[in-house]
Amino acid sequence: MQYGLIGEKLEHSFSKLIHEDLAEYVYDLIPLAKDKVADFLAKREFAALNVTIPYKETVIPFLDEIDEKAKKIGAVNTIVNRNGRLLGYNTDYLGFRYLLEYNAVVPFGKKVLILGKGGAAKAVKAVLEDMGAAEILIVYYKDTPDTITYEECYAKHTDAQIIVNTTPVGMYPRFLESPLDLAAFSVLEAVVDVIYNPLRTQLVRDAQKKECVGIGGLEMLVGQAKYAVEIFLGKELSECIIAEETKRLYEKQSNLVLIGMSGCGKSSLGQELADVMKKEFVDTDAEIVKEIGMPIADFFAKYGEDAFREKETEVIAKLAGRNGLVVATGGGAVLHAQNMEMLKLNGNVIWIKRDVDLLESGNGRPLAPNGQAVQALYKKRLPIYQEAAEAIAENNGTWEEGVQAVIAAYHQCF
Repeated sequence: MQYGLIGEKLEHSFSKLIHEDLAEYVYDLIPLAKDKVADFLAKREFAALNVTIPYKETVIPFLDEIDEKAKKIGAVNTIVNRNGRLLGYNTDYLGFRYLLEYNAVVPFGKKVLILGKGGAAKAVKAVLEDMGAAEILIVYYKDTPDTITYEECYAKHTDAQIIVNTTPVGMYPRFLESPLDLAAFSVLEAVVDVIYNPLRTQLVRDAQKKECVGIGGLEMLVGQAKYAVEIFLGKELSECIIAEETKRLYEKQSNLVLIGMSGCGKSSLGQELADVMKKEFVDTDAEIVKEIGMPIADFFAKYGEDAFREKETEVIAKLAGRNGLVVATGGGAVLHAQNMEMLKLNGNVIWIKRDVDLLESGNGRPLAPNGQAVQALYKKRLPIYQEAAEAIAENNGTWEEGVQAVIAAYHQCF
């Protein structure tokens, strides 16, 4: 191999997609157990590598030379093989600095908490120091000389203005977890999570619900990759390529989630949208039918709505961690707020709004057997759809108009 990434678990990495967009080479993902790292590096059968969790510090003793910035940080995420000598660099620093500057997050004079103390945390700390943060505290799950515990964090440091998560808590498949409860942080301005899968972690979502800045790690990932490519190939790339690639990757990897009343056209529009946008189409009701082995109307009659909603949430939890989907939800999926929270981690929720007089009824719809029932259900659910939606697409005309309305609404979310 020539170029690639080493780490412990790489099955959900976006790095191959990014590098092969930015440069004309094949980029391999090489998952390694810790006891295999030394042998892999000793063979030196590569031109250049990136390094991710948990080996950014592990690799240092096996390098012949380390860039001054990487040496100061104490972590390496980029290795180049030059005539048999391994040289180490840290482009996480540049990627994180780009993320802060691009999103106008200003650490100068601020109190900042960094969650975690691994290789990524070291690069983050170096950036914050160089950008003039007034106070930087490392929060760690156990008591160590250079950190504070989470208990101390909650007791003494809820006046933090910026929080940066560098832990894997909230990363797929633990995407329903958050490393910190933000409720007590009354002067919080920004939360940055270096995790990029899901695209918006629960921590980022919690920050956005507090109406402060919440940023995921995708821009940092693309930024550090851009700077790594420059080191790999010895040539400079345009700075604007980071924003362009981040947008392209977000559009490719994010899910388009359709909500709305039964009969509003979610499934028909969803199938067409999946073809147009080159995504995979999934209908949650169809997935539920596969699991229960019977029509939904029969399940309702036999077990009731509560049992159905429980099964619906189980199915949505499985889908929420995937990427590149168009998801058509059942009309009542919005009734459980947890369903929408899960779907928003990797997706943007679009309400397919159709005039109530145009909605279909019957045809196996247990809660909408006739027009009168549809009218009553629509009135009840209208505020719930409004609350859950991140954008609205009207679907009262042709299917072609509906598809274009959804695409326009989807792009409003970026």
